[in-house]
Amino acid sequence: MEALVRQFYEIPGKVVMLHDGEYLFHEGDAAKYFYIVRTGQIFITKYATSGRVLSLRLATRSSIIGELPLYDDNPVYIFNAIAQSAAEVYAIEFPVLQAYLEKRPQLAVQLLKIISAHMRKQHSKFRDLLLYGKKGALYSTLIRLANSYGKEVDDGILISVPLTNQELANYSATARESLNRMLSELRKAGVIEYRGHLIFIKDIGYLKQSIQCENCGREVCNIE
Repeated sequence: MEALVRQFYEIPGKVVMLHDGEYLFHEGDAAKYFYIVRTGQIFITKYATSGRVLSLRLATRSSIIGELPLYDDNPVYIFNAIAQSAAEVYAIEFPVLQAYLEKRPQLAVQLLKIISAHMRKQHSKFRDLLLYGKKGALYSTLIRLANSYGKEVDDGILISVPLTNQELANYSATARESLNRMLSELRKAGVIEYRGHLIFIKDIGYLKQSIQCENCGREVCNIE
């Protein structure tokens, strides 16, 4: 994926620096730019009228953001993008990107491949959220985090990105109180434990078996 994205740096744009917690854009903002993450991590979230938050992605290096409104007549961003850490993104204005896509069809094909890969990932996440309930959503999230940020140590997998229980609940589309209970159950069962602020998965096979994991590969089963 990084090789596909690298070609877009040839298009004139600008670098935008973000502080931890700073919004790149809000849902409903007029969409002007197509973004590529150069460094750092950016949450892509959706807010419900009830106040609930659904975290859809944790975009990292070479992730693209804000591509969906590209050819809309009155483009607006349909999600929120918030820096989870200090981040740097490359911003390309939509008209400039469109002009390059029209002049270089092979670049348009690359963008289609990237968007297609994103759709496969999102469909897979929504399947887990809808079919396997709250526990399935949490287990799926833990597996995806392990695939994206897991380090194999001591007969287990350490998720190297610190996440609060609220952030984990947002990925799992559940209330924090429910998530706390489920995490407690997993700890008592010896499936996970905490090492400082990081989650250590001791038995990822248990998580996979519980949601009938299809082992679709890290290119699809990840948190990005």
